[in-house]
Amino acid sequence: RAARDFHTKVCLKCHSDEKMMARNNVFNVAVKTYMDSYHGKNYRLGFPEKVAGCADCHTAHSVLPASDPASSVNPKNLVNTCAPCHPKATPLFTKFYSHGEHGNREKFPILYYTFMAMTGLLVSTFAVFWLHTLLWMFRGFVENREKQALLEEGHVEHHIEDGHKQYRRFQKRHVFLHLLVIISFLGLSMTGLPLKFSDQAWAKVLMGWFGGSANAGLIHRYCAGITFVYFMGAIILSFHFLFVRKDLKGNVLQRLFGPESLMPNLRDIQDVTGMVRWFLFKGPKPTFERWTYWEKFDFIAVFWGMFAIGGSGLMLWFPEFFGLFLPGWMFNVATIVHSDEALLATGFIFTVHFFNTHGRPEKFPMDFVIFNGQMSKHEFIEERGDQWKRYEELGITEDFKAKKTSGVIYDFVIKGFGFTALCIGIALLILMVLAFLGGGGH
Repeated sequence: RAARDFHTKVCLKCHSDEKMMARNNVFNVAVKTYMDSYHGKNYRLGFPEKVAGCADCHTAHSVLPASDPASSVNPKNLVNTCAPCHPKATPLFTKFYSHGEHGNREKFPILYYTFMAMTGLLVSTFAVFWLHTLLWMFRGFVENREKQALLEEGHVEHHIEDGHKQYRRFQKRHVFLHLLVIISFLGLSMTGLPLKFSDQAWAKVLMGWFGGSANAGLIHRYCAGITFVYFMGAIILSFHFLFVRKDLKGNVLQRLFGPESLMPNLRDIQDVTGMVRWFLFKGPKPTFERWTYWEKFDFIAVFWGMFAIGGSGLMLWFPEFFGLFLPGWMFNVATIVHSDEALLATGFIFTVHFFNTHGRPEKFPMDFVIFNGQMSKHEFIEERGDQWKRYEELGITEDFKAKKTSGVIYDFVIKGFGFTALCIGIALLILMVLAFLGGGGH
């Protein structure tokens, strides 16, 4: 470790001097691009022994330009140069851009357009859903004030007979899968964000809590494994819904686009329009079917996320395997996609999803339906009035009546877990915001 750290520090001292590099006609962004890489982020976090340093690729003394046949970074020598860290490196693997700049369109067009596409996805998604959140926050606040004023004037709130009785919204398997989602997502966030924001002091502290980057990486991969488990669980439940369940009528397409499905349909256009009208004080607050449009978006986003984050994550997890048939620059692309898609996921969950689920006025400070699978009849009719009407027409409302409420001990433990998870997410969000305000996140 000492030798590697020493060599890297010696190199960084001069190569970080842009004027000196320009004066000597030397590549002047070597330090920046190194620090932006996985190797550099680990070095910055204080774990240089876990990654390649400058001398590992360029050697300590015989530093020659890539055009020199004797250079360690000459294309013909790259397989041998990479081999100490990546024993199964191939010529394709060595096509990796060790100093790739996603901001340099002329030299690295693939990286540039990948970065621009991901940036466009982030900006557009956050713009739409943060606006949706702000409008809902304000409209919900006004509605609560109006309700309170009516109660103070002596108006009686609409009474629902047996409104306190509990009805089942989620099965135990759904609750279990969501617990896996929470555990894996927070684990991935807590071990991944320190790399994304490696230039922040809190990132070093957080990485230290895990015992270093090696331990954090191990936890990250365990949590990724849990993610694949719950994703496969969702796939199995989806096939069961479409092809096996006996209580649902209709063919596959009717089930896929029916009211019990999480697949978007024409009804969602009506719901979106109704919510926007309510936001703008142009109409009443709509009631919903079994699934709202924002819940469907959350579900569909998991599939995109598994393709983007999961696919890129697997490439970065097993680079030598994928390097057998993919050019090395694909790992640069995977790094951009993995990093930005993870930023989108964490930012979305800790802001939009937290508000939609827990932060809206009628649910604040927390909605526990996903933890015990139950909701009151009053809540059911108020929120999912159209679903309740459909169930009444089918004569099946009592089929969903909870046989027993969750126990006191279970409620105490699961609510403690839920609040802890919520607090961790909010704390990570605050750290992310502070990092961006301070110009970090590189």
